[in-house]
Amino acid sequence: MRLNLPFFIARRYLFSKKSTNAINVISIISMVGVAVATMALVIVLSVFNGFHDLVASFFTNFDPQLEVVPVKGKVAAADDAVFMKVRQLPEVEMVSECVQDQALAFYGGQQAMVNIMGVDDNFARMTRIQKILYGDGDFSLQAANLEYGVPGIRLAQTLGMGARWDGFLKIYAPQREGQLTDMASPADGFVTDSLISPGVVFAVNQAKYDRDYLITSIAFARRLFFRQGMVSKLMVKLKPGTDLDAAKRKIKNLAEGRFNVLDRFEQHADTFRIMQVEKVLAYLFLSFILVVACFNIIGSLSMLIIEKKKDVQTLRNLGATDRTLTRVFLFEGRMISALGAVVGILLGLLLCWLQQEFGLVPMGDSSGTFVVNAYPVSVHYSDVLIVFITVLAVGWAAAWYPVRYMSRRLLGKAL
Repeated sequence: MRLNLPFFIARRYLFSKKSTNAINVISIISMVGVAVATMALVIVLSVFNGFHDLVASFFTNFDPQLEVVPVKGKVAAADDAVFMKVRQLPEVEMVSECVQDQALAFYGGQQAMVNIMGVDDNFARMTRIQKILYGDGDFSLQAANLEYGVPGIRLAQTLGMGARWDGFLKIYAPQREGQLTDMASPADGFVTDSLISPGVVFAVNQAKYDRDYLITSIAFARRLFFRQGMVSKLMVKLKPGTDLDAAKRKIKNLAEGRFNVLDRFEQHADTFRIMQVEKVLAYLFLSFILVVACFNIIGSLSMLIIEKKKDVQTLRNLGATDRTLTRVFLFEGRMISALGAVVGILLGLLLCWLQQEFGLVPMGDSSGTFVVNAYPVSVHYSDVLIVFITVLAVGWAAAWYPVRYMSRRLLGKAL
């Protein structure tokens, strides 16, 4: 007997008209259910990928490609041997020192806790911050004895400032040296300095930055926090075409365990970890819906086995083995799930393409309400492969149960 005979018989059973129309209807419903669940998996996972890529693009404008941060303590010596070696690597285009700490900002009777980020003058070339600046000024950190501060857009709103504010922004940081002896004058326990406006604010569209960060010169930050000769981190920009992972490993080897080397995703590990957990939960939830949809396959195969009882007996008389008969009905269920998976994936990819091109599903009622006007979509073909394997696994498991159970109960002998 030819090895592919069970497949041809199963294909004939699938597409032929049954004596009971309900079997055809249930088979179609089974295939449609699998296709819809598959399509939903492809679309939902692609939307999660779209948001992931969108958030990553925000961080790309603000963060360096790599950060070298001390494992112990908040700062390290700027002339540390590791930093010197990193600067000399052929893969490195430029580095920028950074001193970062928290302080209290006052302006016009308003106050807010801010994250002071003191950077070198090459910060604008190190990152793409020029793309996210708003205002009629320029990104400038200092000029002569004047110190400039560039706040996040939400921080500027909190303090009642525009892109260009009048007067001085007062910054207070705790004294790190000596003791406070005069309790009647607690202001003596703070270092006070002032910043003026360069006429711009930045908008990363992430609350962590827009609400809390204030960029200024590294000289100002060192003076404010008593960090002369120290850095909180070394920001690294690689030459175009450099393999990021290879350069990261090379810097890690130089760090000798005293420094962490973080890429953009690791710099925001918590954010991306939460997004990944949400994606996995959505996948599990929709997979459960797929399992429910596959119950129709159980019903369809059970009714088909009952109807084809005489055909099975005839095939037995012609010499068909139990294994051959088992494969006939298993192929039937597998074809239903496979066709549903293929149709669902194709429909999902089509809808994702339409969303990318035409923005069929908007984010809000009016344009400009959100950062993007339509739900972002990014198809990762590894996800499509995972969806396809999941559908086949669930569908084939759903086909196995009725074949094993119904054959014993209704045909009097295991197929």
